[in-house]
Amino acid sequence: MEGINSSENMAGVFSYESSDIDWCEDNYKYSEHVVEYFNTMSSFMFFIISPIMLYLLHPYAKERSLAIHMVWVMMIFVGLFSAYFHMTLSFVGQMLDELSILWVLALGYAMWFPRKLFPSFIKNRTTFTRLVLVITAIASVSSFVKPTANAYALNCFGLHLLYTLALEMKCCNDQKVLQLAKMSVVLWVLAISCWISDRFGCSFWQKLDFCYLHGIWHILIVIAVAYGTTLIAYLDANSEIPYSLPALQYWPSEKWAVGFPHLVLKNTTKTKKQC
Repeated sequence: MEGINSSENMAGVFSYESSDIDWCEDNYKYSEHVVEYFNTMSSFMFFIISPIMLYLLHPYAKERSLAIHMVWVMMIFVGLFSAYFHMTLSFVGQMLDELSILWVLALGYAMWFPRKLFPSFIKNRTTFTRLVLVITAIASVSSFVKPTANAYALNCFGLHLLYTLALEMKCCNDQKVLQLAKMSVVLWVLAISCWISDRFGCSFWQKLDFCYLHGIWHILIVIAVAYGTTLIAYLDANSEIPYSLPALQYWPSEKWAVGFPHLVLKNTTKTKKQC
């Protein structure tokens, strides 16, 4: 009997609408197989933008560390698990969605957190990376204790990243870099505003028959991450591989009003000291 109950509980966490979270969008409005149709479809923006950013950041990753590609590879999984979650609103979908975001943040911290801001007891990035991975593993297990609080905790990490960027930007006077920083912050603020408004202002948006803000959050946040990671990569390149002479450019054209930022390395040969 206990075995049967255990199997039923296991099946239950995979079942439709087993999550405690239900976003503002009307359920099953466009398909009897997809709970939140627009939220599901908007998640596919991750599949479009992630490969573009993998391609654009490859010269920098090749010079710095190919492990940097793991951030945007994980972003593909964020899109996959987000689509699965919103299609089913299952508990498993929720946890996969949130844990994939947590690990993207962890990878970003491990590879890009400035050395000068390391705690005093940490001497190198290898030790820092191990510490981040241990903390992330503990946080992954802890996330099952109160799943409804996970999203708020993840957004707090976002605030800390903004604070860290603000510290790094104090010494920057390059107008192109400053403009990228402003755009990154604006996109993040717009994205988080959509998330909060959908979560806490649903009744208002239902009256207007516009319940798609969480889907818009998906689109804005993946663009914000594209801008933000390029900014972080630029600051990192200036610090860790300054000989590469990093510069910012936009794809597909510098002349376009909008585009995806990326790094161009003007020099990929380390300058050797002369005796």
